[in-house]
Amino acid sequence: MTEVSIPYLWENPTGGDLGLESTLEDLPLYDFQAVLSCSVRSLVQQFERHPLLPGVIIVDEKENNESEFLGMVSRRALLEFFLRPKGLELFLDESLDVIYSYLGTPLLVLSAQTSILTANQQALKRSAPGYVDPIVVQGNWSSPPHDSWMVPYRLLNSHELNLAYWQIRGIETQVRYERTQVQLLKSEKMASLGRLVDGVAHEILDPVGFIWGNLTYLIAYSESLIQLLDAYDINYPQPISAIEELKEEIEFDFLRQDFPRILSSIKSGTERLSKLATSLQNFCHIDEIHPKPADLHSHLDSILLLIKSRIDRDIKIIKNYGHLPPVTCYIGQLNQVFINVLIHGFDALLNQAIKQDWVDEYGNTQGVEPSELPQIVITTEMISLDSSQTHSSETPQQRWVSIRIADNSPGLSPEEQQQILDSFSIPKQSRQETSLSLSYHIVTAKHGGQFKFRSQPGIGTEFEILLPFI
Repeated sequence: MTEVSIPYLWENPTGGDLGLESTLEDLPLYDFQAVLSCSVRSLVQQFERHPLLPGVIIVDEKENNESEFLGMVSRRALLEFFLRPKGLELFLDESLDVIYSYLGTPLLVLSAQTSILTANQQALKRSAPGYVDPIVVQGNWSSPPHDSWMVPYRLLNSHELNLAYWQIRGIETQVRYERTQVQLLKSEKMASLGRLVDGVAHEILDPVGFIWGNLTYLIAYSESLIQLLDAYDINYPQPISAIEELKEEIEFDFLRQDFPRILSSIKSGTERLSKLATSLQNFCHIDEIHPKPADLHSHLDSILLLIKSRIDRDIKIIKNYGHLPPVTCYIGQLNQVFINVLIHGFDALLNQAIKQDWVDEYGNTQGVEPSELPQIVITTEMISLDSSQTHSSETPQQRWVSIRIADNSPGLSPEEQQQILDSFSIPKQSRQETSLSLSYHIVTAKHGGQFKFRSQPGIGTEFEILLPFI
């Protein structure tokens, strides 16, 4: 059995660049170990031959050619020990166990799977001068056959760890900068698209207003003409053959009945087109620097009208609107929240609608229980919450605007609920932003409100948006 192993530097086998998820095993690690009974001179000779060695792993000999990990001696601690008066003369020819008890090197042992960012934070917590000593890294490495007594520990230079830490922080800063640039680009594109759609809606409203204004006169004129024809029939009851032939040719009786229906249909279509263009303008509202009062009910109605084409099945919308005064908010961003939650509800009801169609068409042949008509219930009201419910100590009671959007879908499983809750956290939201995580950020960060959801399997899911009423 050798007393001191041959020092070896283990590099990253993949040779890849460091990233945010890099761990200690991705860094250069020194494999250098010595038994407690080895001579101090042999240990010092290895340090002289390898000036970059940060320290040595100390092991104790056991039976059956096995060993036990005891600790670590850093190059710094050993050098400072020999700098003492007559330290070199007294202990150079002694065994390592003689001076090991005097060194007292601070020991930090970390798993090889520990992230570099976490490891650096723990390393800096060590007291001086131990914070410059190497870190002991424990892994599942196998020892070479000729050194079967070696334990699965290696040393990491604190300087290497610090350099890697700042390299990763630079990468993190760059990623955050690029993500911010992408968000700014998206925001600018959305703002440009909003202005474009707002302009298109304005251009639609102009001819619609022209048609609507003249349609009123057209209906009045048609009624007057029909009254005139009726007067002719009453005052000149003797039919003229040429007029009778023309009536039969143009199907006068049918035309007289269908013409008012056509005008009514044109009026209904014009009114619908006007509402749609107005809804587009409301939805594409560009938020200014400061929030402004807005009528939430009108904006909810506008969004329901816009996404009506997405409701390709018989989904019932129930509105339980309470009395809401104008709410000071960034209405453009809240519109995005409303549409995200509503679309989530529509998608959840899709499978239920398909299942109901199966039951209606083929009967309950597959053991499918008939369900009630898919529906979404929108409830708005003013409520009061105390400080324990709002996590605020400013006022004991505060008025809030509550918007609840509930569906009678099959509900979310506990795993799906946990995924939604995890997406609300900042680290996971930065990796993958979802429509619900974006909605959570808009409600909480931009409006100081709360974004809650409750789901029970077999009953449904409800999202609640709470906005402070100022």
